[in-house]
Amino acid sequence: MAATSCLFLAMGLAAFLVPETYAVAVMSVDLGSEWMKIAIVSPGVPMEIALNKESKRKTPVTIAFRDGERTFGEDATTVAVRFPKNSYSYLLDLLGKKLDNPVVKLFQKRFPYYELVADPERGTVLFQHDSETQYSVEELVGMLLHQAQEFAQDSAGQAINDAVIIVPGFFNQAERNAMLQAADLAGLKVLQLMNDYTAVALNYGIFRRKDFNETAQYIMFYDMGATSTTATVVSYQLVKTKERGFIETNPQLSVLGVGYDRFLGGLEIQLQLRDYLGRKFNELKKTPNDVFKNPRALAKLFKEAGRLKNVLSANADHYAQVEGLLDDIDFRMQVTREMLEELNADLFERVKLPVEQALKASGLTMDVINQVILVGAGTRVPKVQEKLTEFVQIELGKNINTDEAAALGAAYKAADLSNGFKVKKFVTKDSVLFPIQVVFERDMEGLSTPKQVKRTLFGYTNPYPQKKLLTFNKHQDDFSFNVNYADLEHLPPIEIDSVQLTGVADALAKNQGPNIESKGIKVHFSMDESGILNLVNVELVLEKTVTDEELEESTLSKLGSTISKLFTGSDEKAEGASEEKPVSSDESGKEGEEQKTDAGEQPNKVEEEKVNTTKTGDKKPKVVVVKEPITTKEERLGVLPLGEGQLQDSLKKIETLNMFDQKKRRREVALNALESFVFDAQNKLHTDEYQKAATKDEVAQIKNTCSESELRTLTGALYRRVRENQERPEALAVLHSMINSSTNFLAGARNVTAQAPEGGMFTPVELDTLDRVIKETKEWKQKMEGEQAALTPTENPKLTVKLITEKMAVLDREVKYLVNKAKIWRPKKSKEDTKDSEPAPNKTVGEEETVDEEGIVEEVLEGGEQEAEEVTTSTPPSTEEPEILALPPAEESVTQPQDHTTVVVVSEQEHANEPSWLSSALIVCTIHLLFVLTPA
Repeated sequence: MAATSCLFLAMGLAAFLVPETYAVAVMSVDLGSEWMKIAIVSPGVPMEIALNKESKRKTPVTIAFRDGERTFGEDATTVAVRFPKNSYSYLLDLLGKKLDNPVVKLFQKRFPYYELVADPERGTVLFQHDSETQYSVEELVGMLLHQAQEFAQDSAGQAINDAVIIVPGFFNQAERNAMLQAADLAGLKVLQLMNDYTAVALNYGIFRRKDFNETAQYIMFYDMGATSTTATVVSYQLVKTKERGFIETNPQLSVLGVGYDRFLGGLEIQLQLRDYLGRKFNELKKTPNDVFKNPRALAKLFKEAGRLKNVLSANADHYAQVEGLLDDIDFRMQVTREMLEELNADLFERVKLPVEQALKASGLTMDVINQVILVGAGTRVPKVQEKLTEFVQIELGKNINTDEAAALGAAYKAADLSNGFKVKKFVTKDSVLFPIQVVFERDMEGLSTPKQVKRTLFGYTNPYPQKKLLTFNKHQDDFSFNVNYADLEHLPPIEIDSVQLTGVADALAKNQGPNIESKGIKVHFSMDESGILNLVNVELVLEKTVTDEELEESTLSKLGSTISKLFTGSDEKAEGASEEKPVSSDESGKEGEEQKTDAGEQPNKVEEEKVNTTKTGDKKPKVVVVKEPITTKEERLGVLPLGEGQLQDSLKKIETLNMFDQKKRRREVALNALESFVFDAQNKLHTDEYQKAATKDEVAQIKNTCSESELRTLTGALYRRVRENQERPEALAVLHSMINSSTNFLAGARNVTAQAPEGGMFTPVELDTLDRVIKETKEWKQKMEGEQAALTPTENPKLTVKLITEKMAVLDREVKYLVNKAKIWRPKKSKEDTKDSEPAPNKTVGEEETVDEEGIVEEVLEGGEQEAEEVTTSTPPSTEEPEILALPPAEESVTQPQDHTTVVVVSEQEHANEPSWLSSALIVCTIHLLFVLTPA
């Protein structure tokens, strides 16, 4: 029993001492309108949902301020019922919008107790909390993201800064940039903004890799959440990609078509029910006051409507009950599922519309869709499933976790994007929902006014990430162009950016001559994996005919060749502009990874050689490509981001709140620890063991100061005495066993040495040294046991566990020295023995057996559960499950904790011809190791 305890103690210490440099965990945040789910990937835990402080897997997206304190989640929803104006929720739809936006107007109608004002610089939404305090939407969302980070760090047990954040797929450029700024305020490094349906599709695909082949399979995901509904058509198939110079075959998901309704969801059903209950209460005429004009009463009805909606999804009828709804009057009313469906009949008729839009965008029909899979809590409403089944005419799939699929899919993506994990490749291709175009003016002959030209940059349903190149070949002077959303039936024209180009005439003037031809001004754009549009760089491109002597003088030719290859593509000229086709997904799988180049830092001229030959092999004049950078000034139109001053003010505001929360938590932890310690001390004083060991003065002092901070000091001496009395017998028993085993080992070693024909493996000095240590340990043990027995239980002990451990260490060191010598020692063989003994085939004498650790893998199971399986063969792990392996940090040496218990592996065949006395020595060594343990 003692040996087992010591072994587990040593293992625990080894695990505790692993360096913190291996903290490579990443997280994902599914920040919905109503609920927030966080998933983490950390070494040893491939994918799991992080729990909040109530040990729940999802947290209400609510933040409240009351009496100088900030609360989140469940605590904030409690505040929301009593003080609705001080509690903020359903914030996602307000990101990146001005106060006059129709979505903001709808929010004000739904929740009339909030006071919204316009930001004086940006025109965006500000919550007027009190006469002195305002909160922007980015600040509130940033606080929620910071809270998500704390939940993730508590679950992982280490710092986490890298995250993939899930956003609705219909978020535009302003909304995505606002989310990125909120993440900056939270202190998060965003690896990617991932569309919610793409994250769900990835989670579905990683568990079904073996089901995919070169033929595309089409799956539709129908997601009804709190505030919106989305239908997405996704294809799965195997594609060839080039990774690290090798052609690989990996599964790929492609988003083919998306349909959505931004205002169809569980919230709208809940609001309809809230207003219905409010009208019924007013009809009772029990009070002259209107329930809709009382914020607290309206908040109570809203909460009850949400509870009632969930209950009626599984029951035919239920009672709505609110105590003290208004003027201390209770409200109780029976509501049936049929009544709920009648109230929301108009909403249920809109269930099929996202499906129609998704099919139209993808160009497919329902007969090629393999399955329709439900996602989101809103799909649990029976009427929603009924209406959807009527339209799609196939059985609805319910084989994924509707609440956690997106968070887990995004966590897998986070591990893929990080440097600390290796995952099985799964290519994702998203789809552009809002086509982006460039609008510019060009002078036309015969026209007094310039002609406005529009060129589509990223078309509707174009895949991304990808790069685009736009060429202006008619402009000879400075000009500008605007970037906006192309016309859609459901989308009014919205401007995004205005770009002003300067220095065009000067660049052309510097490159005039009969041997120079202009190829136009080329503007490079990219849409990254987060769906963010970026202007990469702008340059004037010219072709120049040069001689061999001029070419040799150019030291930039090779550099120009490398840089220009990044932007090669076929230009299709039309109306003074041309567009580069996107890179094929079958080529490298690296679309959108084009390196950005600051035009101000480019060399003045970059040249690329073009060598032309005639049919006879004679070289024509050489042509080089010259690239002249063009200065650009980009101005954001529409919704502006937080300015630098505003950003710093917001950071200070959030940091002040975070510091207050940290002090509050430390105070609460200290109070809880003190309270637990007081109760523990009082309980121990009533036990016989502590009553015997305590003096009357100690008992009196402890009881008198149980509520004071000196309690731990007062109880320290008493607790140490009791602990020593409890642990001493076990430590002495281990020491006694070590003395006996060491004595037996010494006797065997002397016998083996005496039998050796040409001298034993041990010298007399070595054996005498061990003998002396054994005798000294015995004498010390007897002496100290006598002195300890003479003491009373209230006196401080003389024979402590620490002293016993030190003696064990000295004795163990001497024995291990002899054991290690016995392991490597081999006797000199005679000629006869050499002839008779042959080494085992394919086996080196004395070779130690090793365990192949290459097969140790961690499998990820659906639902976020982890199962660790140790494979002791060299067979590669199965590829049917998603695999996430933790990698050590770059340029770090991984030091594994050493196991101090040595195991000697002796083959029977290997020592078949050894002398009998050597076998006896090895047996003695092995027997000793069964008893001797390294002290902690």
